[in-house]
This record gives sequence, structure tokens and C-alpha cells, in this order.
Amino acid sequence: MTEEEKKSIHQELRTLNSEIHERRKKAVELTAKLGEAPVSQDYEFTSLAGGKIKLSEMFGENKNLFVVHNMGSKCSFCTMWADGFSGMYKYLEGRGKSGFVLMADDDLETHRKFKESRGWTFQSYSARENDFSKEMGYQNAKGEVEPGLTVLEKTDDGKIRRINQDWFGPTDMYCSVWRFLELLPHEDIKKEF
Repeated sequence: MTEEEKKSIHQELRTLNSEIHERRKKAVELTAKLGEAPVSQDYEFTSLAGGKIKLSEMFGENKNLFVVHNMGSKCSFCTMWADGFSGMYKYLEGRGKSGFVLMADDDLETHRKFKESRGWTFQSYSARENDFSKEMGYQNAKGEVEPGLTVLEKTDDGKIRRINQDWFGPTDMYCSVWRFLELLPHEDIKKEF
């Protein structure tokens, strides 16, 4: 390949990356329109330590809260996402504006054991205790949690509203493993996603 051909490919890649960035911004705007809605109640959950906590308390001093909807120990993809979040969530919380929690589709004891086995340090709860995941749109007809993300805001008057949402799936932008795998030439790996 000539230097001129390489230069042309680099320019085409810069253009493509710019277009991808612009399309992602548009997708975020659209999901915000779909996602905006008041939360009907201040749901209560049981912590892994056994105490009760309300959704409003999960915010702490933060205005926003990221809530990950996770299918639980039965889903290897959800496990992979959560493994990645384990290192990343501290940066979201460290901004001083956002909390981060995971809602797993396991009973409390199963979730406690699985969380410990993975070394996850973020706050997490069972999604089976109430209809929060259903209200947020992450529960299928069988009553199982589906993977995704809800972004909540606590308003100055203490009300909670959903301000954005997104769904998780193979090749999404929430798991860097996909970015690595797609660079491999092996067809058997690419069939996975």
C-alpha cells in the first residue's frame, strides 16, 4: 500500500468516526425523548445487608442515578457488562453528580453469592422485590429482567423522574470487550455477536 493510499484510508476513518459520534449524539437525544417520564413511586428495596432502602435514598447527595438492569447470574453477557462496570462506576460517582446501582434478576441470596464471587463493589439489589424494572420497561412478558440502563434524576422537590434510558445487547457501546472481539479476524468469534 502506498503512502497516499494510507493517507486516504486515515482520512476516511476520521470522517467515519466523526459520523459515528454525531449519530450517537442523535441516538442519545432520541432515547431521552423516549425515556423521559416520572417514576410512579419511591420504590423500596432490601439491601444485601438486610436493611431497607428507598429509591430516593440510593441517590445519596447526587442529582442523578444510573440504574443497570441485569438479568442476573444466568446471563454471561450481563456478567461481562457488570464486570466492566465494577471498575468504571467509581468514575461516574466520582463526578459528584451521579450514583450507580445494579438491579439483578436473582433473589437476594443468589445475588449476594454471585456478586461476591465476581468481586463487584458497586451497590446492587434484587429486581424481584417490586415492579420498578417493569415500570422502567426492562421486564419481558415472562416477568424476567432484560438488560439495559435507566438514568434517573431527583428534582429539587424530591420527585424522581427518568431522564434517559438505553438497552444493552451484543456489540453495544457499554462493553469494551465487543470492541476487542470485533478486531479479530476469526469467523467463529464474530458469530457470537
